Amino acid sequence: MTKMLDVLEAFLNYHGHRYLRLDGTTKVEQRQALMERFNADKRIFVFILSTRSGGLGVNLTGADTVIFYDSDWNPTMDAQAQDRCHRIGQTRDVHIYRLISVATVEENILKKAQQKRALGNLAIEEGQFTTEFFKQNQQQFVASKQNTI
Repeated sequence: MTKMLDVLEAFLNYHGHRYLRLDGTTKVEQRQALMERFNADKRIFVFILSTRSGGLGVNLTGADTVIFYDSDWNPTMDAQAQDRCHRIGQTRDVHIYRLISVATVEENILKKAQQKRALGNLAIEEGQFTTEFFKQNQQQFVASKQNTI
């Protein structure tokens, strides 16, 4: 998705906005410096980054708006990217927007991601998952095997 970042970068340059960019080509040692600069400098209008590169190890408390222009097949990746603004030190409300065009691949990806998220919630009973069921079944299994020996 760096081609889309290139388009966004050209748009920001054309309109004279100050911005920072982080993508898969950004060196590890530059990542922290970029985040610190963005969080400290209110003159920087936007920090553009890809979901994959921005999903891990990024703290953007200087941001109060997240705009997704693409969706990941894995809804956890989007959730992690979204959480970059919801960090300790965030003092403002964070607004999240997702740009999706009707009848596109992105719309299908979003639907599939929502289905995966719903399935995951059902599988773990929305945080109420315990190992008690497995312990009971394991004990019953062992007991039944002992009776057959």
